[in-house]
Amino acid sequence: MTIPDEWHEGLSRARLRFQIWRDARPFWAGLATLSAGLPILYFPYAHLTWGSLTLALSTTAGGASLVIGVLLAVLGLTLWFQQNGRVFAGIATILVSLIALPLANFGGLLLGTLPGLVGGSLACAWTALDDVSPPGDFLDTSDEFVTAENDGLSIFSTAPADGGHHAQ
Repeated sequence: MTIPDEWHEGLSRARLRFQIWRDARPFWAGLATLSAGLPILYFPYAHLTWGSLTLALSTTAGGASLVIGVLLAVLGLTLWFQQNGRVFAGIATILVSLIALPLANFGGLLLGTLPGLVGGSLACAWTALDDVSPPGDFLDTSDEFVTAENDGLSIFSTAPADGGHHAQ
């Protein structure tokens, strides 16, 4: 089975558009956050069967799991479609993933907490391509000369002569 040429060109254009869309946002952080919400949503309502043994994890954690799983899914979509809020969404993802440990059956049996922590960390660390300087482009710091008097840690290099408005 061969793909017609017009389909091949269309698929190539779609793949290129997806790559451009993916590179303009914290895609992997959003994917990890979305994948963290799914096991947290699933396990409290699932009945796992192994041979003749049935394991039901449905406890009072079902309500908390529903809220936490939906919140993680929304945060993952927020990372994809509102990349300006990535730091907020990343920190919220980390906090919600940690809260899932005691509230949602060990965070979806750790299958929800671990991707949530990774996704939140990736979201906080992500920078847009415009914010990154090209490799080998060093900052010019020749204008800044640090002396013992002004080590860059104090607000004033010397004390104001008259005490200034800060002394009042």
